Amino acid sequence: MAAVPSTTDDAFEKDVLQASQPVLVEFGAEWCHPCRQLEPILVELASEWKGKVGIFEIDVDANSATTVRYGVMGVPTLVLFVGGSDVERLTGYHSKSRIVDRLAPHLRL
Repeated sequence: MAAVPSTTDDAFEKDVLQASQPVLVEFGAEWCHPCRQLEPILVELASEWKGKVGIFEIDVDANSATTVRYGVMGVPTLVLFVGGSDVERLTGYHSKSRIVDRLAPHLRL
């Protein structure tokens, strides 16, 4: 199973905020069990949404500037960015159907 690509504090502007398509970012951590449970769902979504929605993960421990900038208080937190703006957020583990239901209104799929 392919992993979701990672971004960093330094690359966040280019990878996420300047992206020409919507981008879903999972703020997570290596030690976070729900984050690991979410990984296969994100891999599936990355495959299904290829070319329509970018998906990245960012390690909150190694990238505290971005974590603080977006007020992430718990992991995992999924944040959808459209046109560089934070438009939707889910904190904690959620099923694939719940994630899709919450994000779909913001996406052209």
